[in-house]
Amino acid sequence: KPGLWERVAMPPKKKEEEKPGAWMLGRFSKNLKVGLVGLPNVGKSTLYNSLSKSHHAEAANFPFCTIDPNETRAFMPDERFDWLVQQHKPKSEVQPYLTVVDIAGLIKGASKGEGLGNAFLSHIKAVDGIIHVMRAFEDDDVIHAEDTVDPVRDINTISSELRIKDINDLKGVIEGHMKRKSAEATKTPQSKKRWEENLASYEKILAYLEDGKDARNGMDIWSNQDIDVLNELMLLTAKPVLFAVNMNLHDYKRKKNKFLKPIFEWVQANAPGATIIPYCGSFEDDLIELDAAGTAEKCKECEVVSALPKIIKTAFNMVNLSLFYTAGPDEVRAWIIRKGYKAPQAAGVIHTDFERGFICAEVMAFDELKEKGSETAMKAAG
Repeated sequence: KPGLWERVAMPPKKKEEEKPGAWMLGRFSKNLKVGLVGLPNVGKSTLYNSLSKSHHAEAANFPFCTIDPNETRAFMPDERFDWLVQQHKPKSEVQPYLTVVDIAGLIKGASKGEGLGNAFLSHIKAVDGIIHVMRAFEDDDVIHAEDTVDPVRDINTISSELRIKDINDLKGVIEGHMKRKSAEATKTPQSKKRWEENLASYEKILAYLEDGKDARNGMDIWSNQDIDVLNELMLLTAKPVLFAVNMNLHDYKRKKNKFLKPIFEWVQANAPGATIIPYCGSFEDDLIELDAAGTAEKCKECEVVSALPKIIKTAFNMVNLSLFYTAGPDEVRAWIIRKGYKAPQAAGVIHTDFERGFICAEVMAFDELKEKGSETAMKAAG
């Protein structure tokens, strides 16, 4: 038949490799956490207490007051959840949340075990994203680990300590990998090839780190193979970052002080694309004991708004988490999934049987549901 030869002779098109995206970095899990990281006395524990609306962390005015990491669930405000609750008036409500960990303050030399360095680095390895808490206020009553306030110096200290730790760990991995060379080469051709591919990725990543760059910034050069290796290594510098800048109330009101411009320039150069969120730790601390009405009144009195909702939402998205909702008269519930989950995996979050026996999912876009007003109206509209 005409055209048959072309169909037989033409080789199948080679499937193009999916271009790696930043969402591919990190654990593929719904149980992800963010850690509050910074030098001692920059406001980590005060921010943690505000996020958890409690006094879990000992916000003491001396270095290393947080040794074992504290962990809390910071509930995330979401107008979709509020609307669904208003519509269904359910017996039970399960809000969306973000798991936040308060980690011990780091000092220069942490990668060599200085201060509580080893504890700090093991705790930060266990989280999936980092909120860098930066002190941008001067107060003689709150001591600073370096005696003077300089947030850019502080973030340089932390970044270099994390990179040094990654370099040392990766060198150890390469050393162990080289010892397995003979064994892998004699197994199968596939195992030898895999060994060589892993070595190439290790060396490529090490060279990038030794050049003073953080692993998360190399998305333009990492292949899918490199991404797989990075996710096995769980490097500290591969974790996504957010910068929470702690200011005094006066500066927070006007959203400016002498520290903000240098911070912005540092982030642009060293963590492009990362979000900077100014906040006032002392103001957020004043809101802890207040209910919703009291918080609204205090914000009106001070002519500012709380930065916590923005911090929580940004951090949630930063670690590539997403939400879907189930709603009815018994329960309105937020289900947390990882970006990249397919429908069967999302169903498995509700119950593992749903994933194993998955057939299809009936979903509705929230904006359309809100516009139509009910599930019945949505079905009627097709």
